[in-house]
Amino acid sequence: MADAPWLVVGLGNPGPDYAATRHNVGQMVVDELATRMRASFKRHRANAVVAEGRLVPGGPRFVLAKPLTYMNVSGGPVNGLAQFYGVPADHVIVVHDELDIPFDDVRLKQGGGHGGHNGLRDIIAATGTADFLRVRTGIGRPPGRMQAADFVLKPFSKDERDSLPNLVADAADAVELIASEGLTAAQQRFHSPRSG
Repeated sequence: MADAPWLVVGLGNPGPDYAATRHNVGQMVVDELATRMRASFKRHRANAVVAEGRLVPGGPRFVLAKPLTYMNVSGGPVNGLAQFYGVPADHVIVVHDELDIPFDDVRLKQGGGHGGHNGLRDIIAATGTADFLRVRTGIGRPPGRMQAADFVLKPFSKDERDSLPNLVADAADAVELIASEGLTAAQQRFHSPRSG
C-alpha cells in the first residue's frame, strides 16, 4: 500500500443552494486543492465527483472527492472510492466543518468518534472504521439560541467571508502537510499558538 494515493474527501451538501454555507467548507477546501493541482472534477460511479493529480511533481498522488449525496449519507461514496482506488483508512483524509472549534482555526486528528457530526457518523458506519484522518475546519458555535442544524446551513457572515479564503487555504495546506510530512508535523504547525 506504499504507493496508495491519498483520498481527500470534502464534506458538504450538493447543489448551489448549499455551496456557500458553513456545512460546505470541506468542499471549499477540496476545490482549493483542485485549483492548486490544476485538475478538474469528473463524475465517478461511486456517486461523487473526483479530481486526480499531484500537488508537486514527484509528490504524493491525490484523489480529491466531493460526494454527490447529502452530508448525512456521505459514507457510501467514501467507502466506494476507498475500495475503487485501494486506499487504506490511514490514507483517507476527511475535511469537514467543526462547531467545537473557533472560526478560522484548523485542527487535525486521526480516529476518534463522530462528535455528533452526521457526515462522520455515516462514514464510520459505511467504512467500518474510524481510523481515517480528519481536517477539522472551525466554524464556531451558533449565536444566541440558534440551533446548530440551522447555523451550519447558513452562509458565512460578512466578517467571516472576509477571512474565509485564509481558513480554506490553511486547511488545504494542512492536507498537503499531512501527505508530505505526516500527521504529527502537520499538528505541530497548525495546533501551535499563532504568532501575530
